Amino acid sequence: MTRSARYVALYSACLAGLLLSACGKHPVPVPASPPAAKPAGTAPIAKPAPTATTSKAATTPAMPASGSTATSSVAPAVAASTTFGVSGVTLGDTVNAAHQVSQASNRFAPGDKVIYASVATTGRSSGATLNARWSYLEGQGLLISNINQAIAADGPAVTTFMVQNPDLWPEGKYKVEISLDGKPVATQDFEIAKP
Repeated sequence: MTRSARYVALYSACLAGLLLSACGKHPVPVPASPPAAKPAGTAPIAKPAPTATTSKAATTPAMPASGSTATSSVAPAVAASTTFGVSGVTLGDTVNAAHQVSQASNRFAPGDKVIYASVATTGRSSGATLNARWSYLEGQGLLISNINQAIAADGPAVTTFMVQNPDLWPEGKYKVEISLDGKPVATQDFEIAKP
């Protein structure tokens, strides 16, 4: 598949995800197309770039991270413990029972179906909005997903966002940008490459 065809497929999936998230609906899983008859002895055809992506978010009380290796770019530290703010972002491909990333990573395989971003917050808030904006940085850069999560916290908490792709992710550089009440507060770069 040519690079421009991947961009078109990824752009289409992103647009569908945005339209569905804008109307407050969740995408319906895309049924797998029936396999086409192929002559004996031919190699399987690689799947195209993502055709559908979905995102979800969950908030849990903060728990200490174990062996975290992924770091994020976070805005200056919060001045007072009662002021609500983002203290870090951790990426990974699995979460624990509390919906927090269990093993930090900045590199994923094209076949990884789900990528999580756990956003640690401190302070108190009766109604803040966290946003995770996932982008594919190759070429012109494409928006994959943009999801908001309203949260209320009375101390340290973790909100976990996820983006998923039923097909293979295109290889290359990606990033997730975290905003708090519309203001950018953290950025985490990551890469998808063959192991």
